[in-house]
Amino acid sequence: MEETIAGPEAVQIPKQRWESLQETAVRYAEERHWDVFPGTWLEAVDGVQHCSCGDTACAARGAHPAGEDWEALATGSATVARRMWQKQPTASILLPTGRTFDAIEVAETAGFLALARMERMELTLGPVTLTPDRRMHFFVLPGAAVKMPDLVRKLGWSPSSLDLVALGEGSYVAAPPTRYGSRGAVQWACRPTPANRWLPDAEELISPLAYACGRDR
Repeated sequence: MEETIAGPEAVQIPKQRWESLQETAVRYAEERHWDVFPGTWLEAVDGVQHCSCGDTACAARGAHPAGEDWEALATGSATVARRMWQKQPTASILLPTGRTFDAIEVAETAGFLALARMERMELTLGPVTLTPDRRMHFFVLPGAAVKMPDLVRKLGWSPSSLDLVALGEGSYVAAPPTRYGSRGAVQWACRPTPANRWLPDAEELISPLAYACGRDR
């Protein structure tokens, strides 16, 4: 079984190691109705993993859009997704935000603190990812990116004072098991389940997230 993060609400992903990126991307489109699109991929050169974009200093090797037309490529069709990954089976799996979900991004330390607080509050969570660069993404209903500044201000914080970012239209997140170069793969801190198919609104999570980010400054 694939490894998941040990932390509050963490569980095992019911997925075999040999499941391909193509099969996973198709499953996201079929089971969650998420739009997906293939990003860059990793290429081994003299034993070193390089990004297919060709930039030797790439900050997200193998885990970013391959071209400027990525928004037009994103699809919720399992058939189209299967066809796209047939062309490049090792391409990363990227999910556009601002469509079926937005994502609230925080640092890993604040994210796990918030998860523990949410568990005590018995809040219903959507899926949450953890990236190898120690960032967490909380999936919420679309519209969070627009509402976030006012929600943070109402809690008494200046939006610029917290490491709290809402990703909406025009942004994306990398989905498990996309790899970031040699740093490791994106994992689920809270996996997608039938129970969290209906996502929470940003207003339901903003208080524990802002509190955790304030503590983590």
